[in-house]
Amino acid sequence: MSRPLRVGGVPEHFNLPWRLAVEDGAFAAAGLDVEWTEIGAGTGEMTRRLREDELDLAVVLTEGAVADILRHDASWIVKVFVSSPLTWGIHVAADGPLRRLADMRGKRVAISRHGSGSHLIAIVDAAARGWPTDDMSFVVIDDLDGARRALAAGQADVFLWEKHMTQPLVDSGEFRRLGVREVPWPAFVVAARREVLARDTGDIRKALDIVARYARNFRRRAGAAQQVAETYGIRPDSARAWLSEVRWSTGYRCPVAGLRRASTALAAQGVVDPGPFDQAGLWATLR
Repeated sequence: MSRPLRVGGVPEHFNLPWRLAVEDGAFAAAGLDVEWTEIGAGTGEMTRRLREDELDLAVVLTEGAVADILRHDASWIVKVFVSSPLTWGIHVAADGPLRRLADMRGKRVAISRHGSGSHLIAIVDAAARGWPTDDMSFVVIDDLDGARRALAAGQADVFLWEKHMTQPLVDSGEFRRLGVREVPWPAFVVAARREVLARDTGDIRKALDIVARYARNFRRRAGAAQQVAETYGIRPDSARAWLSEVRWSTGYRCPVAGLRRASTALAAQGVVDPGPFDQAGLWATLR
């Protein structure tokens, strides 16, 4: 490896295996120079950094990776990172006027950035409810803290985010959760810039194998839920519930059905152009 392998991911519990591997020096011990960066702005920001050669690998939402590849053709998905589906909480300000899911039709949706999961899933959710999506109103808020400020100030009305990460805000009475939206594809995948794949395939595979080992071993720890709770500021019972649901992937099989469903959903909502499903355009197999 001629330069560090630059990897990005959201600062959430899904990526704890990356943090642990870095803290333990596991990459360095394997002869790898890995730079792990936590990026609160989410998938849209990370796919931009991949395109602009600011990251080599990114742990991103599946729908965001698919949308970016179909739009820009600059990366490939090389691995499923979290195979269990993501459950999005649908949130409003607890002291605001919105009380039912029907109340949020036509309201301003807070999103981390255009092309992010919070943006794409808001469109998918509205379409699933039979609401028009072509005139939806979005407010860019960068991250979870930005959403808190926007909802509190009345600058946005609705915010979709992973339900366990927002549970403390629901428990404290800051957010009200009107419902959830679960999507029928793996939650997170690893996307890689195409130039990096051509150059460093072996090192990428070695780094991903290390993280998969950490994920597998972490699930077996007696104090795993407590560590999640302490690291990410969520209640121990929420951490236990999340840990019982999450499934990190240890293999490299392409989730053809999931990618097809994500592509179809994005095309149906006008996020990407419609066309035949092209597995080879989305996925590269690491050898």
